[in-house]
Amino acid sequence: MPRPHITQALLLVSLAAASGLAGCAGEEKPDEYQSSTLERLPFVYKMTVQQGNIITEEMVDQLQLGMTKTQVRYLLGTPVLTDFFHADRWDYTYSLQRGHQDMEVKKLTLYFQDDALARIEGDLRPDPNRAAAREPKEIVVPVPDYEKRQGLIRRGLKAIGLESAD
Repeated sequence: MPRPHITQALLLVSLAAASGLAGCAGEEKPDEYQSSTLERLPFVYKMTVQQGNIITEEMVDQLQLGMTKTQVRYLLGTPVLTDFFHADRWDYTYSLQRGHQDMEVKKLTLYFQDDALARIEGDLRPDPNRAAAREPKEIVVPVPDYEKRQGLIRRGLKAIGLESAD
């Protein structure tokens, strides 16, 4: 026959375990991505979050089948996703979350064959008509006239008349 203090201890441990499990089962776990009520108010600032490579129509319109991997990397940057088992597939993903607006996601997948661009898939595709309609941007860089600058000491010497003005 079991001793009374061992029986009481077993009963106490089993009750504690049962109440602990019941407490965990009844507790609703919060969603880790659930936002607070205050966060949804319009006057609360939400930072713009940008991830991945920026992909613009101008960049995609410059893509041409037959381009090398080096040329594509120069044009679009390093791909966000490269697969070890599919080295000839590059995935570019870009997402932008501006404040309280919905997240904008753009995807572009490029397939290469023998180091040449063979196929383009995704949300943006090259459009020759769009590229032709776009006016070429003329880049004008204003260059100021050369003005010889003199140091503080030389200007001071000229001011007191110890050095001639050139």
